[in-house]
Amino acid sequence: MPRPKMHRRLGFNPDVYYFKPQGVPMRCLEEVLLLADELEALKLYEVDGLEQTIASKKMKISQPTFARILASANKKIAEAIVYGKAIKIDQKHY
Repeated sequence: MPRPKMHRRLGFNPDVYYFKPQGVPMRCLEEVLLLADELEALKLYEVDGLEQTIASKKMKISQPTFARILASANKKIAEAIVYGKAIKIDQKHY
C-alpha cells in the first residue's frame, strides 16, 4: 500500500489552462496533462529562479520529491513540443 499523498502548497493560479500548436485542430491533437504541482514547480524553479531546496520548502515537500515533480513536468513539456501535442493544465486544484 503506497503512502498517502501529502498536501502541497500551491501559490500560483494560472490565467490560461490550455496550450496547443497553432493551425492544428483540437480533434487532431493528443494532449499532455500538466498537474498543478508540476506547474508550481516549473514556476518556482524556472521562472522565479529559486534553488530546488528553497522551492521545495515553499511547496512544503522534500527536495527529492521536488526534483521528481520538476523532472516529470519538463518531460511532459518536452514531449508536447517535440511531438506537437497540446498541453492541458489540471484545473481541479485551483
